Amino acid sequence: MIKGMDISSLAEVEACGGKFYDHGTQKDALEILKSYGADYVRLRLWNDPYAEDGSPYGAGNSDYEATLKLAKRALSQDLGFLLDFHYSDFWADPGKQTVPKAWRGLDADGLEQAVYAFTRETMEKFHAQGAAPTMVAVGNELSNGLLWPYGKTPHYDVIARFVSAGIRGVREVDAEVPVMIHLDNGGNNELYRTWFDNYFANGGADFQYIGLSYYPFWHGSLAALEANLNDIAVRYGKDLIIAEVSMGFTMEDYKEYEKLSDDERKGYATRASLIDALDYPMTKQGQADFMRDILTRIQNVPEGRGKGFFYWEPAWIPVPGSEWATEAARAYINEPGKGGNEWANQALFDYDGNALPALEVIRDFGK
Repeated sequence: MIKGMDISSLAEVEACGGKFYDHGTQKDALEILKSYGADYVRLRLWNDPYAEDGSPYGAGNSDYEATLKLAKRALSQDLGFLLDFHYSDFWADPGKQTVPKAWRGLDADGLEQAVYAFTRETMEKFHAQGAAPTMVAVGNELSNGLLWPYGKTPHYDVIARFVSAGIRGVREVDAEVPVMIHLDNGGNNELYRTWFDNYFANGGADFQYIGLSYYPFWHGSLAALEANLNDIAVRYGKDLIIAEVSMGFTMEDYKEYEKLSDDERKGYATRASLIDALDYPMTKQGQADFMRDILTRIQNVPEGRGKGFFYWEPAWIPVPGSEWATEAARAYINEPGKGGNEWANQALFDYDGNALPALEVIRDFGK
């Protein structure tokens, strides 16, 4: 089973003063994660996460250089490396799939060619640096498509063209690396059936993994996730990976750690209004029990097609200066609001950087 960690913001957290501890001993965060069974990292890639005046967008500023450094760091520790193309200059998810600044004004044909060229060139650069990905995700959380408006659902014919162009770009550099197509809302079986039925009906290029996001406070019960996993594994004959997952370990705020005023900070994930949707409490033990449960369900997917998971941003602890989006970034995605971390109560380290019990569950599962 792949036991993966998305560490896209790690270097930023460290640069802002974040430190990590295992039973009181300060260590490198990636070293700690590996000691608890992590064998893969997931790294997002944004095309150009800077405003026209050079202002960074934040959240790890995951351009090619930042991603390359983390990839080399992981590969040097014998970890696998999933490269996650967003095909945007910043976050791409079901609520926003913003065309990169350099691609604005292109029609569908132009965007298809841009996806192909960017993917191929990026893959070539990683290979030339001795940092070849060991898995590639073409697009991020594509439930509502990509590169809107041309590739927005229900334009599945255009979606299939864009995704296939990315897969072609990957394959022309590395014919063997496994490719993932990733949707969100892992408990929504109708979403997956509709999306992949249309993708294949429109001649979408072949791939190896279906990736699913599953956040229990947004994406239904664990029973719904399990039912979807079991259905699509057989229906499509593809291996499955939970490409993003997390669970809170506390409902205590971390305002004092961020050093931001209320007018500046977005606040923390999974406020009380969402707690009723959870199968487990947001405590350290609840987080550990949740991980044991979800790992068991992945392991039990029919035909052995449950291949693992990537925990989302386990090391994104709250430190001043590391935030989900700078003011420039929020202008780019047209999402006015506040900054800050927003996710620290979902990490696998507490607010002071101490490893949490859920890591022991990850380490010991399957032994």
